[in-house]
Amino acid sequence: MTSKARALRLIRRAGLILGIGLAYAFFVLLTGLAVPCPFHAVTGLQCPGCGITRMCLALLRLNFAAAWASNPGLLVLLPLLAALFLKMAAGYVKSGRKTPTKAESTAIWVLVGVLLAYGVVRNLI
Repeated sequence: MTSKARALRLIRRAGLILGIGLAYAFFVLLTGLAVPCPFHAVTGLQCPGCGITRMCLALLRLNFAAAWASNPGLLVLLPLLAALFLKMAAGYVKSGRKTPTKAESTAIWVLVGVLLAYGVVRNLI
């Protein structure tokens, strides 16, 4: 497969994910119904992702204060996650590599660790 074909494949998949996300956002905006967090429902605690729907809806409205209030930990990590995704996507387009490099894997695990630590801290405060 050529790099152009890989780029088109990646764009189609990213477009599909974006489309599903936007459809969900419009559904939530129109109905007020959102997928509840099962971790919060069972434990009463907030997981690292609690508030992600509200954060994304606030970002769509460019309301950064509301996004911060919904999930500050993930909002801070969003640029790093985007940079990591773009680096991995570029590696896929250039070489067809589907697995992360050692550096990318390390970055993923560091981000997972930071999110888990944030999940603990947000319940202690």
